[in-house]
Amino acid sequence: MAPRRRRRRPWYRTRAYRLARTALLAVLLVTVVRWWGHDGSAAPDGSDALAAAGPGAAGPPPRPLPRSRPTSMRIPFLGVDAPVIGVRLDRGRQLETPPVDDPKLIGWFQGGATPGESGLAIAVGHRDTRTGPAVFAALAQVEPGKRIEAGRADGRTAVYTVDRVKVYDKAGFPDKEVYGPTRRPELRVITCGGLFSRRTGYTSNVVVFAHLTATK
Repeated sequence: MAPRRRRRRPWYRTRAYRLARTALLAVLLVTVVRWWGHDGSAAPDGSDALAAAGPGAAGPPPRPLPRSRPTSMRIPFLGVDAPVIGVRLDRGRQLETPPVDDPKLIGWFQGGATPGESGLAIAVGHRDTRTGPAVFAALAQVEPGKRIEAGRADGRTAVYTVDRVKVYDKAGFPDKEVYGPTRRPELRVITCGGLFSRRTGYTSNVVVFAHLTATK
């Protein structure tokens, strides 16, 4: 009588397969935890990731605020904390700037969105005046991910996060890119930049692009 042949284990019951499966599950678990903590809607400990990581974290967009007059603007990264006044378009359809006799003022375009409101909001300020540096002297140095806080007359605050900073030559300023319509609440902060000439002024504009990430 021939000896009985030992039955071979199915591949899914072998020790090698179990070890490989355990390693794969560990890798998947680490990946999920990292994604959940950085890009998901909740942190690994169950807390809200947006609240834990700050206004620049990924997550559902905040609900836009109703219209309310802007009163102040803060850019903590630059140490800016300044009052805001309304500005309009002048007779030449150019955006007005705040009075030069108060270089710390910021102008908010009254024809656009108010802080946190849906649509495009525009803020402008001087880089410098004859008396020295002004409120946006260091605006070009602000970095993506930094926050801009705009106070409102109703006591609430709209928090924007910087997406990018661009310097455009005034001769080829991209109006559509900077001033084009948007559905979500966005903010443009603008000042002078580039080279300076006593005869013609600055050659460029610094533009900060930001979008609403929190309200308080």
